Amino acid sequence: MTCLYPGTFDPITNGHLDVVKRALKIFDKVIIAIAKSDHKKPYYNLEKRKKLAELATKNISNIEIITFDNLLVDLAKEFKINTVIRGLRAVSDFEYELQIGYANHALWEDIETIYLMPSLKHAFISSSIVRSIVSHGGDVSSLVPKEILPFLKDKTCM
Repeated sequence: MTCLYPGTFDPITNGHLDVVKRALKIFDKVIIAIAKSDHKKPYYNLEKRKKLAELATKNISNIEIITFDNLLVDLAKEFKINTVIRGLRAVSDFEYELQIGYANHALWEDIETIYLMPSLKHAFISSSIVRSIVSHGGDVSSLVPKEILPFLKDKTCM
């Protein structure tokens, strides 16, 4: 069985990879679906976010990286996948994710959302924290996969 793991992944972090590895204990395949999300004003363009995710997951089997710019439920229907995974770090994440899960279910009653928690050592990591540290020249080597470190300072595509 395959699941979708949607998000902006701006950039992908060790927390994201932790959720992917947990999902692979439940599912045969995880499709990381990177949302264009122009309304969020991503730091990195869509092409770069995809390339960073590909680099970060190159040693993980049963992963596919795609991009999308439509409703998640439409993407899920297109791929004939009715299960979405989402990572939860804190109670504030849960409130937001619960609303999104209910909205998706209202749009397509067959869609299910499974919430996975990252391990405690990754629970505080967010892409916004990584972007802030990178923009101030700080060290994010413990927060992101080592494969993407050389590419984070440059916002343009690789």
